[in-house]
Amino acid sequence: MSSSIQLSDHFTFGKLLRFTIPSMVMMIFTSIYSVVDGIFVSNFAGKMPFAALNFIFPFLMFLAIIGFMLGSGGSALIGKLLGEGRQEKAQKVFSLLVCSGAVIGLCFAIAGGLLLPKITVWLGATEALVDDCVIYGRILLVALPFFILQMMFQSLLVTAERPRLGLLVTIISGLLNMLLDYLLIAVFGFGLKGAAWATAISQMVGGLIPLIYFMSPNSSLLQLVRPEWDGWALKQSCFNGISEFFSNISATVVTMLYNYQLIRYIGEDGVAAYGVIMYLSFIFVAIFIGYSMGSAPIVSFHYGADNKNELKNLFGKSHILITIFGISLFLIAELLARPLSAIFVSYDEELLNLTIRAMRIYSISFLLTGYNMYASSFFTALNNGVVSAVIATSRTLICETLAVLLLPAIFGVNGIWFAIIFAEGMALLLSLSLLLKYRKKYGFA
Repeated sequence: MSSSIQLSDHFTFGKLLRFTIPSMVMMIFTSIYSVVDGIFVSNFAGKMPFAALNFIFPFLMFLAIIGFMLGSGGSALIGKLLGEGRQEKAQKVFSLLVCSGAVIGLCFAIAGGLLLPKITVWLGATEALVDDCVIYGRILLVALPFFILQMMFQSLLVTAERPRLGLLVTIISGLLNMLLDYLLIAVFGFGLKGAAWATAISQMVGGLIPLIYFMSPNSSLLQLVRPEWDGWALKQSCFNGISEFFSNISATVVTMLYNYQLIRYIGEDGVAAYGVIMYLSFIFVAIFIGYSMGSAPIVSFHYGADNKNELKNLFGKSHILITIFGISLFLIAELLARPLSAIFVSYDEELLNLTIRAMRIYSISFLLTGYNMYASSFFTALNNGVVSAVIATSRTLICETLAVLLLPAIFGVNGIWFAIIFAEGMALLLSLSLLLKYRKKYGFA
C-alpha cells in the first residue's frame, strides 16, 4: 500500500510506481471530469456553446495558476524541511500557504467576475461567443478559491505521504461532476449553465475535503496549525513554483493564441477541433504531470537529506518510466484518434475529420513531452525554481508561440498542429543541456 511507503525509503521500480500511481490516476480523473463538461456541452448544447467553453476556459485556468505554483513550490520547500528534520517549521509553512491560496483565490474571483465581459472581448471572442463565455466564466469563478486549494492539495497530499487520499478526493469530485453534468445538462436541459455549475460544485468539494482532513487530527506528516507570517517561506515557495506558474501562464497564453489563429484560418470549427484535442491531451499528459508531481516530494526529501545515491536512483528510473509512458501514449493516441474524437463531435462529419487529422499530428508530441515536464519538475523539487522556469517558459511561451505564429504561414493549418512538436523538440535540447550542466552540483547523475 502506498500509505506504508515513506519519503525516506529506497525506491525500487515497484515502490516508485506504487507511490506515484495515485498521483497519475488523480491527474487523469482531474482531466476526465473537465472533459465530461465538453462531451455533454458539445452533444447536448451544440458546437457554439462548446466553442465558448473552450475559448474562456484558458482564462479561468490563468487565474487558478497560483494553486499550481503554491502547491508544487510549497511542496518542494516542505519536503526539504522534512528531509532536514524540521517538521514543526514544515507545519507552519504548510498552514501559511493554505491560507494564502484561499485569500488570493477570493480576490481573483471578485476581480475576475467584474471584468469578465471586457476580458472576453479583449481576448478576441466573436459576438456569437461572448455571452456564453461570460455565463460559463462567472459561475466557475464562484468556486475559484476552492479550485486553487484543490490544486494545491494535489501536491501537498503527496508530500504528507497521503497520495491515495488525494486520489480518493479527485475520484469523489470527478464522479460528482459527471453525475451533475448528466442531471443538469442531459436531464434538466440547463446547457452551458448546467456544465458550469457541475464543475463549480465539484471543485468546491475537491477543495473542502482535504481542508477538513488537515484541519482535523490526522496521522500524516502535515496538519494545519495557526499560521505565522513568514515572508521568506512564501517567497521561496513562489520561487520554487515559478516554473509551474510560468508554464501554466505560457500554456494559457499559447492556447489563446491557438484560438486566435484557428479563428483566422478556419473559424469556430477550428476552435472546436482544438478544444477536443486539448481535452484528449489533458488526459494523456496527465500521466506525465501525475508522475512528476508524485515523485517530486521524494526528490525534495532526499535533496534535503543530502542522499545523492537515492537522487541518482530516482533520476535514472524516472527516465526509463517516462520513455515507456511516452511511446505507449503515442501509440494509443494514433490508434484511437477516430473513436476518441467521435465522442465529442460525431454529429458533424467535417469537424470530426478535421479533429482526427489534427489529433494524429499532435500526438507525436507525446514522445517528447514527458522528458521536458519531468526535467522542469525535477529542478523544482531541487528548490531551483529559476532553471525549472527556464525550461517551462521556453517550452511553451517562446518555442510554441513562435511556432504557432510562423508555421501556419508556411504550412497552412497543419502548421498550427505541428507547432507543439517543434516546441517540445526545441525544449528537449534545452532540458538535456541544463541537466548535464547541473548533474554534478546536485549529484543526480
